Amino acid sequence: MEFKLIIKKINDTLTPEEASIFDTWYNESALNRDYFNNVQNNFENDSKEVDLDLAWKSINDKITPKTSGKNKKAYYKYAIAASVTLLMGSGIFYFTKSKKQIIQVAEKPQEIAPGGNRGILTLSNGKQIILANISAKDTIAKEGKQEEVTIKMSANGVITYIINPNADTSKNDPNAFNTLSTPTGGQYNIVLADGTKVFLNAVSAIKYPTQFNGNQRIVELEGEAYFEVAKNKNKPFIVKSSNQAIEVLGTHFNVHAYENETVVKTTLLEGSVAVTSKNQKAILKPGQQSNVADNVNKIAIREVDTQAAIAWKNGRFKFDNADLKSVMKQLERWYGIKVEYRGDVSDVRFNGGTFMNKNLSEVLKVLELSNIKFKVEGKTIIVYP
Repeated sequence: MEFKLIIKKINDTLTPEEASIFDTWYNESALNRDYFNNVQNNFENDSKEVDLDLAWKSINDKITPKTSGKNKKAYYKYAIAASVTLLMGSGIFYFTKSKKQIIQVAEKPQEIAPGGNRGILTLSNGKQIILANISAKDTIAKEGKQEEVTIKMSANGVITYIINPNADTSKNDPNAFNTLSTPTGGQYNIVLADGTKVFLNAVSAIKYPTQFNGNQRIVELEGEAYFEVAKNKNKPFIVKSSNQAIEVLGTHFNVHAYENETVVKTTLLEGSVAVTSKNQKAILKPGQQSNVADNVNKIAIREVDTQAAIAWKNGRFKFDNADLKSVMKQLERWYGIKVEYRGDVSDVRFNGGTFMNKNLSEVLKVLELSNIKFKVEGKTIIVYP
């Protein structure tokens, strides 16, 4: 897309052929539409402050185009308009009225967009499937020596495992494990072979068998996930993560177990769970959260706001007296940013929240209400007390 077509679109001077080219480009992606809208807003809001005729004359005096007359001037008018619009969005200096007067346009930081539904499925044979490339209701793969399990994508984008009732289960492959992982800025949902629903947060991975044989249902977690475990009193469901194991028969709970954080948090919403760590065992009741720390042998239990613990699953940031660094870790995983701290921020706490589908700048405005300051430099966020 030539930039002059964008300017002609703003000026409503496109020919029918040019309009067709522009419409194809505009409808191609949301990124293209956002780009055009930003240019249009800058042009409409700021171009009246720029003397385009003088800008045209200044550049026209310095160049000798091959074309001449009306066509030459029309061409360069579009070039100047494009240049001015670009300058207004980039913070570069430009001239108006005279060569001696310089106005600096305030730089407009590039918006950092939120994450979305992104995941990678790794099959037992090592093959990796980028789930964004799979259409709804598609068959993703078949697993097992005799195709005991079919992996499908549901209509709402959830991975599901369907066991073939005619398969010879006596010959099941005990090594048929899959792994669902999410990148920075990604979340994904899955329904395991027993009907258990798992909601996987950003920068997380869950390893699980394609079907649960034996007398236990064991999965391994890195990162964060919310579980709605299908009830089976004869086959306990066990989640292994970092320094702990969680055993349930059927219940709803959240596990926060990132390797770069020192505490593993298990939050129970309904039913009961048994948390085991370093020869210690604790039974949680609904509304309680267990904390297992690297350097502490005792399992700490406290009452918490369970909705704050699972807010991420519902598309929200919700802070319940959360410390600044734990909040910023959430933003790092969701927006793919790097955070630097300037000064002591250890006593800063947050309550409240906002939606995860907002650009980072909008989230930072909410956090600034707690008397903290942020400076955005590309993908780096500098935090000041």
